[in-house]
Amino acid sequence: KQQEWLNIIPVCYAVTYIFGTIGSAYILGTLGPRLLGGLEKVKNDTRALEKELKQDNEENDPALMNANRPVVFRAYKIESDWFKTPQTVKEIEKHIKEMGRRVFVERVRIDGEVLDITPKTVLKQGDEVVLSGRRETIIEDESWIGPEIFDPELLDFPVEDIFVLLTNKELHKKTVRHLRSLPCMHGIIIKQIKRSGVEIPVYPKTVLYKGDTLEIVGLKREISETAPTLGYVDRPTNKTDMIFVGLGIIIGGIIGALTIHLGGVPISLSTSGGALLSGLFFGWLRTKHPTFGRVPEPAVWIFNNLGLNMFIAVIGITAGPTFLSGIREAGFMLFIAGVLATTIPLLLGLLIGAKVFKFRPAINLGCCAGARTTTAALGAIQESLGSTLPAMGYTVTYAIGNTLLILGGVVLVLLSA
Repeated sequence: KQQEWLNIIPVCYAVTYIFGTIGSAYILGTLGPRLLGGLEKVKNDTRALEKELKQDNEENDPALMNANRPVVFRAYKIESDWFKTPQTVKEIEKHIKEMGRRVFVERVRIDGEVLDITPKTVLKQGDEVVLSGRRETIIEDESWIGPEIFDPELLDFPVEDIFVLLTNKELHKKTVRHLRSLPCMHGIIIKQIKRSGVEIPVYPKTVLYKGDTLEIVGLKREISETAPTLGYVDRPTNKTDMIFVGLGIIIGGIIGALTIHLGGVPISLSTSGGALLSGLFFGWLRTKHPTFGRVPEPAVWIFNNLGLNMFIAVIGITAGPTFLSGIREAGFMLFIAGVLATTIPLLLGLLIGAKVFKFRPAINLGCCAGARTTTAALGAIQESLGSTLPAMGYTVTYAIGNTLLILGGVVLVLLSA
């Protein structure tokens, strides 16, 4: 009997996988918005929520509108009449802020000499200056300063674009606006935020959590001062900490091999359950001590996909002789079971999220996609709504869903036994 159950695993996976993925994307991307009041209503609510998150009482900051827009450094010759009275760098940046823009003065040429700046550096007509910010912020209106110039010498200075793992507990559950208000963030632009590997919108009211990865851009000296305040600089690398990975596998195997007898019934987490618990612990440990345990994203992708595919392939080879007979016996009913197992939880999740937890539609749809652990569904939702906002509801439920997916399987096996 046990062998028959093992043989049916690849059959079940093959029959239910297609609707599990495509069906989830269709239900959440197309049907979901209609169930929550209609596509246009959900789109309008999403735009309203974006405005709320973007709203900044201190300033309207286009630099935080879209994490994909490039940060640029451009040189200008000061010719505006506003500079007939010499202005300090501090006064210039205050003037820019009053215009509702976020641009920084990075470098200057005064009387033919290229200089680094301080807040008290004075600029006048005829001087040249380098400004940094989002492309659309800088080129929006140049009349206040003067024409853009091409000056390789003036623009020849080190700029860093790095990733920082947020570990400062004082910044946990603080907003992007709060982070930007810190003195150390002067001249620093947040280009991107990733949570559990998923990119989330960078808005002033976006809440940050320990373990988030921030991509920041700025001068090398500014980055070196800011990064330690935020957390650990997670520099790109193609090396995996194999000691960390190996130790996790060994401990997970030991935990999975342990068996506890309750009332004469043997209970074990199995190898997969032990590996999961070990992974959760080591993942938590890395957020506390990020100096070790680095695994590049491409390596994680290979582990995820190759591991799953190898598992299914090995089972499929073992079950090959009984595959056709198994699909003939239960193929159609397996497909129906897969449709029901995919559809019912998603519909219930949308209903509970809207009626019980009062989630906004975009967040509700993202939560359901994460609970279903289907990235394709998240993509369908974002395309349908024309917004990346659903990703904010996706990350936490995705992590919980992946955990319960494995533990739930172990529990079902134990109950059936």
